[in-house]
Amino acid sequence: MPPELALPKGPMGGSALNAPYVPAAEPMTATEFQALSGASDAAMADLERFRLLLVKGNEQMNLVGPATLPDFWSRHAWDSAQLLKLAPEARTWADLGAGAGFPGLVLAILLKAEPDAQVHLVESMAKRCRFLTQVVEALALPATVHNARAEDLSLKVDIVTARACAPMARLFGYARPYLKAGAVGLFLKGQDVASELEDATRYWKFDADLSPSLSDNRGRVVSVKGPVVERRV
Repeated sequence: MPPELALPKGPMGGSALNAPYVPAAEPMTATEFQALSGASDAAMADLERFRLLLVKGNEQMNLVGPATLPDFWSRHAWDSAQLLKLAPEARTWADLGAGAGFPGLVLAILLKAEPDAQVHLVESMAKRCRFLTQVVEALALPATVHNARAEDLSLKVDIVTARACAPMARLFGYARPYLKAGAVGLFLKGQDVASELEDATRYWKFDADLSPSLSDNRGRVVSVKGPVVERRV
């Protein structure tokens, strides 16, 4: 198994795994987000309520980097929503290390009108689970919060995803049960993803493709199909 790496999980949007956040010169507006994502008016209303709950919650705990809040629609909402462009038919998702709810809560909001949608928000920190539960209940979202370690659960979903959760070598360990059960992996990663994947090959055999992030040209989405197999080292 890959060793426990001495890399702390930072607040979403200011991940300890990526370069420091640089604010956009002109942050994306809600109108621009709606045009890009195709979100309904009802979804936009829910996203705005989520944004306000995030701002309030961030005053009480470290959910996201404070500097990223003015760029909510691009840095957080569009970064999350782009996954639906890659898996438009997917209805069941698992977000590992859900943190502040990116991408999971955004996906749940955008899939809310789908009768068979379900998003599993997997988070080991109890205080973050309380925030996630607050949003899920306030917005009546098709989502379930699991206060658990990702690798300890057995959930069958269409897609397993994560953002700012862990380097790929460790993330594969978390995602392995979901991938083994048939899920496709879609992981939002930053500019260091190539070196992360290179390191991961020391511990895992896997089939991964990269596609450009639609929210940040430095980012990539890692797509993983099929199970990951542990190397004997």
